[in-house]
This record gives sequence, C-alpha cells and structure tokens, in this order.
Amino acid sequence: MPTAEKSTADRGAPAVQRLKAGSVGLAGVVLMALATAAPITAMTGNLPVVIGGGNGTHAPAAFAFVTVVLTVFTVGYVAMARHITTAGAFYGFVSHGLGRVAGMASGLLAVLAYMVFEASVVGIFAYFAQQTVRAEFGVGCPWQVFAVAMLAVTALLSYFDLEVAARVLGVFLVGEVLMLLLFGGAVLADGGGPDGLATASLSPAGAFGGVDAGVGLFACFWSWIGFESTAMYGEESRDPRRIIPRATLAVVVGLGVLYTFTAWAVVAANGAGAVGTAAGPGPLDLFLAPARLHLGGWAVTAFHWLMCTSALACGMAFHQCASRYLYAIGREGFLHPALGRTHPRHGSPYVASFAQSAIALAVVGGFWAAGQDPYTGLYTLTAILGTMALLVVQTLCSFAVIAYFRRHHPGSRHWFRTFTAPLLGGLGMIAAIVLLVLNLDTAAGAASQALFLTLTPWIVGAVFAGGVAFALYTRARRPDRYEVMGRLVLENTREREG
Repeated sequence: MPTAEKSTADRGAPAVQRLKAGSVGLAGVVLMALATAAPITAMTGNLPVVIGGGNGTHAPAAFAFVTVVLTVFTVGYVAMARHITTAGAFYGFVSHGLGRVAGMASGLLAVLAYMVFEASVVGIFAYFAQQTVRAEFGVGCPWQVFAVAMLAVTALLSYFDLEVAARVLGVFLVGEVLMLLLFGGAVLADGGGPDGLATASLSPAGAFGGVDAGVGLFACFWSWIGFESTAMYGEESRDPRRIIPRATLAVVVGLGVLYTFTAWAVVAANGAGAVGTAAGPGPLDLFLAPARLHLGGWAVTAFHWLMCTSALACGMAFHQCASRYLYAIGREGFLHPALGRTHPRHGSPYVASFAQSAIALAVVGGFWAAGQDPYTGLYTLTAILGTMALLVVQTLCSFAVIAYFRRHHPGSRHWFRTFTAPLLGGLGMIAAIVLLVLNLDTAAGAASQALFLTLTPWIVGAVFAGGVAFALYTRARRPDRYEVMGRLVLENTREREG
C-alpha cells in the first residue's frame, strides 16, 4: 500500500504518496515498453514510408543502422538508470544532469509527447476497428464510437496497479510478435519471393541510399518511440537497478532484430521490382498479399484484428507513460498537487490517469470537430508532434548523462558508457530531429497542408520555453519549491552511490 514519505534531507520536499512497489518484474517492464512501440503497427504504418519514400529495397539496412544508433544511446541511458529511479524518467534524469531548469522544460515536453501519443493511437485504432468490423461483420459504425470505447477501456484498466495492464498487454503483444515472426519465417522457408531471398537489401551502404534516405531513417526512428518508457516503471519494479537496464537493452535490440527481419521479409516477399509499388496508400498493402500467399487466408484476417489489438495495447501503454509523468510533476507540487495522489489500495496514479483520459478525449474531440480523418489526420499529425518533442528530450538526456557522471559517482565513470556512447547517441538524436524538420510534409502525407503541422515546431518550442520560464520563476519566487524540482526519486529521494 502506498504511504506518504519524506526525507529529512529534503526539507522543502512534500510528503508524497508512492506508487505500488514490486508490481512488475523484468517481463512486465519489457511488455509495457514493447506495447508503446506496437511492433505490428510500427511495421504496417512506417515500413511503407521507409520503402516507398525513403530507402526503397534497402529498408532492412536502414532499420539495422537505427538499431545501432539507439543501442549506443541506450548504453548511456541505462547507466544513469542504475543510479536514479523515478517515475519521471527523463524529467529526473535531465534535472540531475543539466539542472532543474532544463529538467522542467524536458519534463513538460515529455508530458506533451505522451499525452498526444495516446490520442494519436486512438485515431489509428478507431480507423482499423472501423475497417475490420465492416469487413468481418458488414456493420458500419462511426469511428468516434471506437475511439470513445478505447478511451473508456484504457481508463478502466489504468485504474488498477500496473500488473493488471501488463497482463492484458502481454496477451496482445504475444499475438502481434508471433504474427510478424510467422510471416517472416514463412517467407524464409519458401525461399523468399520473385527475386529469391533478396540478401542485397541488407547491405549496410543501403541505409544511406534510396529515394530519400532522410525520410526513411526518420520513419525508422519513429518505429522505436516508447522504448525509453522502461525507466518510468522503475518505482514499480521489483529490482529497478537490475531490471530497468536489462529491460531497456532487451527492448531496443529485440525490436531492432524484429524490425530488420520483418522489413527483409516484406522486401523479399514482394520482390525488388514490385515492393515500391506495393507500398501504396493502404497501411497493410505490403503485407496482405504475401501473407495470403505464404500463410493462407487466415493470416489476412489475423493481420486485421491484430492491428486493432496492437493499437489498443499501444494506447494503453502511452496512457501509463503520460499518467506517470503527470504524477511525477504533481507530487512535487507543480501543475496540481492532486496529480501526485496514488490509489490507497492499488497504488496506481489514478488522479493523473483520469486527467490524462480527459486530455486525450479533448484532443480526439478537437480533431473530430475539425473534420479530420482518424488515420491521416489525428494519428499522423499528433504522432509527428509527439515524436519531435520526445526526440528533443532524448537529446537533452544524452548530454545529461555526460554532465551527471562528470560531477557525480567518479567510480562509475567509463570512457564509453558515460561519455562516448551518450555523446554519439545525442548527436544521432540531433540528426533525427533535423531529418524530421526537413521532411515534415513528406512524413505527414495527406495531411501535409494542415495548419497543425505548420504549428508543430512552434508548439514544441513554446512548451520548452514555458518550462524554462516556469523553472526560472520558481527559482526566483519559491526557492524551496525549486530545490524539489526533478529531485523526488525512489529510496527517499537519495541517489544510489554504487
């Protein structure tokens, strides 16, 4: 049961209600992070972009390259996670490394990202659910019905402790990962497609070639969004110092292998000459015909339903992320203190969870009122906004690792883990941001003319500037509150020394 705690070392800190410790183990944390990445949604949604407008037949090489970049970033990220455990993850990491001002700005950007990510995934769920129900049962329902239903289910399951959500997500994830492995395995067993095994698609040089390598590499980065969420479950895991680093590396490398294998299978199954044409406007165009050929008609039906369950799991995981960021900032007395409350029985951040549900509903309602399509509008535009915000935060986190170990824990410093890896990771994130900004119209597709897309960089900049201004104001007017900013972590707010 959560209890109020206060360390005498933090005289300005409020007594806080803790999340339920020991709710999940290694498997649970991995499942939660995998759910945010939503493998089958990432593949069917982003792979057509990588192939059609990016790296072409060398899409597998592009995914392999991004796997290496993110693995390097993760080395520094998990080094810091061994010393700091907090539900605020990036918020706490950047605060300890680059200071409270940068930490608050990063925290608000992370909140923005995860808030809109849930609404984004509601859009793609509503789109696929509407299509699937019409195809399977001949029943036409407005997409808004499915959107509201998903929000309601997510709110209900998030009311309980993390173990409940992890179990539900586990069922969905096993299905989608197995489907992708079966698809790739069948293609491999059948000797590939029209051009055989298409081994040339794995050539490392191909990661920088194609129609527009920048577009392709950005879409690859997009496919991993959410992997970093492992750190925010540290307070609820059974052994955060051991579990969080292992879970993060497992998710990054595991997704990289799965994505590269799936991309290869798609290129091989369609054939080098036809795969570009197959990457049409429909998210499943690259998969359905090969799935029918190599697995049978049942696989087509399975893909349709798994797209729905994958999106539901992804939205639920992003909801958990947003709730924990709101909780982390709320328990320090910022935004609203009520956000820092946990359920007396379940130990869940239930107030923050309900607040996030209301925010997601408002975002979905705004796009509905504007007449936007749930897929090309709501999903695409909010996903781009969230991705840009999160890439900025990941960049700051990389440099925060370097600064943190330069000032603290001399015994833990390492030339690669705490300097070279985070430096290279940060530079890689900067490159991803540049790719996104330069290719906004291409990434948005049919929604490229939307005003929301034009405003996206300005929204990110405004939220970051607002975080800086708020932190500076707090430092000047409420120095006692400023001292708490980003400093409430597990173990009575003390960092681990070893």
